[in-house]
Amino acid sequence: MADQKDNQDPYKVPKGTRIGHVHLKVSELARSLRFYQDLLGFQITQQYGDQAVFLASGDYHHHLALNTWQSLGAPPAPKRSAGLFHLAILYPTEEALAGIFKRLREAD
Repeated sequence: MADQKDNQDPYKVPKGTRIGHVHLKVSELARSLRFYQDLLGFQITQQYGDQAVFLASGDYHHHLALNTWQSLGAPPAPKRSAGLFHLAILYPTEEALAGIFKRLREAD
C-alpha cells in the first residue's frame, strides 16, 4: 500500500473512470472466438495466428484480448483458485440486453 498520513483520506478512483480492456488467458482460441465473436458479436481488430486475438465493439482498439500463451489446452480453473470471477459487458439499452440474453439462451 502507498504511504498515507493519518489525517488524509485514502485515494479513490475518480467517478467516471472506466476500464478500457480485459485480457483473458484461454485454453483454446477457436472455441473462445465462437463465444466472443460469433455469439456476442465482438469484431476481430488484430490476430496473432492461433495464439492471440484482439476484439472490439466499435472503433476502440480492443475491449477483449484472448491469448493461449500460458494456457493452451489447460483444463478449467478449479473453483477455489485465484482468477477472474466476473466480467461485465454493459449494453446500451434494455432491448439490446434482452436480445443478447435471448441469443445466448438459444445457443445454450
